[in-house]
Amino acid sequence: MVSDSTVSYWYEGRCPASGDLLKLPRTVFVEAIARNLMQQLATDAVYNQEGKMYGVLLVELSTGETQVLKAFSGLVNGCSVIEGWVPPIPGRDEVALEEAHTLAELEAIKQELITLKQLRDRQQDEILCYEFEQQLQQMRDFHRHSKHQRDAKRQLFYQQLTGEALTTALEKLDEESRQQGIERRQLKAKQSAVLQPLQQLIAAADKQIQELKQRRKALSRQLQAQMHEAYSLMNFLGQSTSLQKLMPTGSIPTGTGDCCAPKLLHYAANHGFKPLAMAEFWWGESSENQDKIQGEFYGACVERCQPLMGFLLSGLKSKSPAPLTTIKSSLSSNLSDKGGVNLPIIYEDEWLIAVNKPPGLLSVPGRYRQTQDSVLSRWRYWFPDDGEIMTVHRLDQETSGILVLTRVSQTHRQLSQKFQQRQIHKIYEAILSGAVKVPEGVIELPLWGNPENRPYQQVNWQQGKPSLTKFRVLSREGNYTRIEFIPLTGRTHQLRVHAADKTGLGVTILGDRLYGCNAVASRLHLHARELSFEHPQLGKTLHLQAETPF
Repeated sequence: MVSDSTVSYWYEGRCPASGDLLKLPRTVFVEAIARNLMQQLATDAVYNQEGKMYGVLLVELSTGETQVLKAFSGLVNGCSVIEGWVPPIPGRDEVALEEAHTLAELEAIKQELITLKQLRDRQQDEILCYEFEQQLQQMRDFHRHSKHQRDAKRQLFYQQLTGEALTTALEKLDEESRQQGIERRQLKAKQSAVLQPLQQLIAAADKQIQELKQRRKALSRQLQAQMHEAYSLMNFLGQSTSLQKLMPTGSIPTGTGDCCAPKLLHYAANHGFKPLAMAEFWWGESSENQDKIQGEFYGACVERCQPLMGFLLSGLKSKSPAPLTTIKSSLSSNLSDKGGVNLPIIYEDEWLIAVNKPPGLLSVPGRYRQTQDSVLSRWRYWFPDDGEIMTVHRLDQETSGILVLTRVSQTHRQLSQKFQQRQIHKIYEAILSGAVKVPEGVIELPLWGNPENRPYQQVNWQQGKPSLTKFRVLSREGNYTRIEFIPLTGRTHQLRVHAADKTGLGVTILGDRLYGCNAVASRLHLHARELSFEHPQLGKTLHLQAETPF
């Protein structure tokens, strides 16, 4: 069986026939495969134009070999079939003509909704409402001031006047009050006369919007029902059935059957493959109604996929997965000679190793199951004989570049001391999301990590620790600046804060959302390019280099 220590999530469902709980794991290993796919997506603009879920399924073939299947949810740039990806579940072609007609009508409704929402009368109504409100407020202020004056005059009249003179003076004050009341009512009547026709037009437009939305909803449900009746899913017992029969109660959520998990499991069952592990992740920007984070793993969606899991996993036998050696062999095309998935080795000897860490991968495991995938855990997983393997330093998860690991505890102590004593020469390369006018210089700022807002770092002149960075502009590329950083201290997020803070360069690193970069980018554009130090055993200077990938 799969060890719980390697499982970060279980895809689960109860068999409709037996009621048995069926499970398929998401393991650290399949997450590593998924991260390798993320790196491929990052280099292809086709997959960075819209956010969506992607998935990988590790399967065992009848020959005992393993293979990786990959799928995307819905469409990619309007395409449902792309070479190298699992095709959509059969059935869509049967309703293709009806789908085209419905989509055309939905697009027409969309355009009409845009027109109604952007009605010029709405803007005019807002302007006039504001103007009348300003006039009313000015009138209220003036009348309030006048009332205070009248009250003061009344008190004075009662003290100074009597008889008919007092009566005449008080009537004059009352008449002034009545006239001001008439002024307010006249202005409000004018406001109503001007705004009411506009508001009637807006109300009619809003009613039309609601009718169009209801029409859109009905059309979408009708099309989905036709598609779900046509969609036919297969499980590992060889049974096929429609989505409509699997989810007969209530309306089926839009997109059911187009998600990664059903597509992958259906394809595997249809081809006689045995699933070993599966992982789904989000890639791309999130839309307004999404809260997904690029590069994060997610489980089966509650509304669309979870209700199908019991049927899809039916017939899946709970046997041990293929031996690790078999998996390693079958995936050799995706691996370096050493170092696991996407961990190119820059330097290696009997005391230490230097790898080129990809962005999105932790240097060391985190404290939670979902943060176990890292350079260190991959190395230990692939090369258990390296029992003393340890990282000497760390790179941020989204930073790529040179990471040094040691194989011997003594070497680890020696190199750690060199880092502490600033005897390691480091050079980073970055692209900043704006223009840097100063060609070169030094940034010296005190950095502090707020314990209530980790891992965010900020400049704090009272509590911060000193940090020092040299910088040099390499080139200017359009609105962006390519820059070289030489950190002389090693504070958390030092280069990112030195770039972003207004007391530093005041320009964020491209892709650094944590520190306020809003530009669209596939990754954090920060790379540990060079590392130089004296080898503690060999006594020679090692100058390690990893080409900047952006």
